[in-house]
Amino acid sequence: MSINKHSLLLLFILFLSCQAYPPGIYKVARVVDGDTIVLNNGERIRYIGIDTPETVHPSKPVEYFGKEASEANKKLVEGKRVRLEYDVQRVDQYGRTLAYVYLENGTFVNAWLVENGYARVSTYPPNVKHQQRFLELEQKARESKVGLWGK
Repeated sequence: MSINKHSLLLLFILFLSCQAYPPGIYKVARVVDGDTIVLNNGERIRYIGIDTPETVHPSKPVEYFGKEASEANKKLVEGKRVRLEYDVQRVDQYGRTLAYVYLENGTFVNAWLVENGYARVSTYPPNVKHQQRFLELEQKARESKVGLWGK
């Protein structure tokens, strides 16, 4: 069985058309809560360096501003394409991939959530790459009394 150049080219074009997104770009299938998403490949991503109030914890009630944080995250990323950036530790103790998440337009999702008062800083060494930036954004949000710092 021989494959001619034309068949090989068609096979290559078919292969490329099956590639939904460029390498490193993923579509967000759904938002779990304010700091966790699921990609279209099923991978669960936990945002590094931040923590939002609980909404889906099995043993905790919905916390103050949790629904708002989840909704903000949903509006920001659900159904959109994102780029992931990793730090030193790539997976947490629960098997979730740890990442800094960026929208295609460059919006740094983790930082946006802190800046707008939907998340607080929560860094765990060795993943501290953006810790100082997050701390500065949280301080500004507190001073401005936005989001969960509003009441």
